[in-house]
Amino acid sequence: MSQNAMEANATETEPQVGSSQDDDVMVEVRDLRTYYEGEGLFGGTPVKAVDGVSFDIKRGETLGLVGESGCGKSTLGRTLIQLESATGGEIRFDGTDITTLSGADLKKWRRNAQMVFQDPDSSLNDRMTIGEIVREPLDVHDWKTPRERRQHVKELLDTVGLQREHYYRYPHQFSGGQRQRIGIARTLTLEPEFIVLDEPVSALDVSVQAEVINLLEDLQEEFGLTYLFIAHDLSVVRHICDRVAVMYLGNIMEIGPTEELFANPANPYTHSLLSAIPEPDPSAHKDRITLHGTPPSPRFPPDGCPFSTRCPARIRPPEYENLDNDLWVQLDTLREVLRERDRAEKSVTDRIRELLGKEPRFGTIEEIYGELFDEHDVPADVQEILDETADLARDEGEIAALDRLGEEFGSVCEGYDPDTGGENEDTDDPVAPEYYTVSPTGRRSFCHRHDPSAEYAEPDQVLDERH
Repeated sequence: MSQNAMEANATETEPQVGSSQDDDVMVEVRDLRTYYEGEGLFGGTPVKAVDGVSFDIKRGETLGLVGESGCGKSTLGRTLIQLESATGGEIRFDGTDITTLSGADLKKWRRNAQMVFQDPDSSLNDRMTIGEIVREPLDVHDWKTPRERRQHVKELLDTVGLQREHYYRYPHQFSGGQRQRIGIARTLTLEPEFIVLDEPVSALDVSVQAEVINLLEDLQEEFGLTYLFIAHDLSVVRHICDRVAVMYLGNIMEIGPTEELFANPANPYTHSLLSAIPEPDPSAHKDRITLHGTPPSPRFPPDGCPFSTRCPARIRPPEYENLDNDLWVQLDTLREVLRERDRAEKSVTDRIRELLGKEPRFGTIEEIYGELFDEHDVPADVQEILDETADLARDEGEIAALDRLGEEFGSVCEGYDPDTGGENEDTDDPVAPEYYTVSPTGRRSFCHRHDPSAEYAEPDQVLDERH
């Protein structure tokens, strides 16, 4: 069964995180996908910015969305309010699938969902006065009379901490914090119920950040707003959010109540993310989990768990459980190098050099081995596999070499069947993880290690040993 199919199946059989039959759920997201087609006449491989996401947002709560740059946070937020078109899945607001709306129906619905953008400088038109900027949504929707619109805008400026006389000034006359207040006022003009906050304080000074955060909390209480709060600053997320979703490579890796997730993270990626939070006490000891490598391309995400290529708690084959950690990292690096060599397009010069018997720009497999393994004591059984892999890379190409490495060192985390050493025998799809409930509060983690039917160590134990 594919990852998306598993998520859909889990959605049908159990409630989403933090929801129950009695909860007042405003936003229901089911198997949401947002892909960007490749360039060229025939499209090519799409970029999977959001890849099969499911969660709920309850009315009046603040759901935090965190993760590395490029993981798909902003795309997810923009898709929720239809600034981006969903490739597949459903987004239900009060039971209505808004991905099916268009024309007048979509325009009418957009009064209920708005967005505050990250950069207050670029999100405001310097050629328009503040009054014109904030009033523009009212003009588009032909809200009441011009006089009532002006009065409404001045009241909103007062609500967000600005002066009514600021109505006639221009954006360049304001500070960064004041500009963000203007953006918030514009967002509130149509009295929306749901607001996506896309890193609303990341471009502001720390003192100003606190003022804007307090303003957002006050507005939520006054108007009964529901927030999706996208951020990099985990301390801000911990302060303002009721629940947190941790995102990586277009997938939500863990989601649950804020304090519980920060105090006792379950997913290995959440562990590594929280370990990067600096401690204010310089004498305090804190173990930093360093991730090796870089996030894979969203155009070519890994099979199985999206975090498998960098996970320090990746499940090893039993016979390699005691293999040196540094050597295991080098084996992972070798596989990533071979994947990139296979995807890279060779230039005409490279092809000519190969025909002439010269070394291409990628270097030889011997050079790669030298850089990766010369400083390591490689056991004989591992060296035998490496020699066999090198022969396959020279004679048959990178795919054949990768298949051999996967058969020997592959993990269920990467989509390999632990019993066969290959892909799932029953289907053509790789073995994918599922969302497992990891606490009585309904917190869930997207990780094979939380499979109650498997005999794997808890991820925090493995991380302590291998980070």
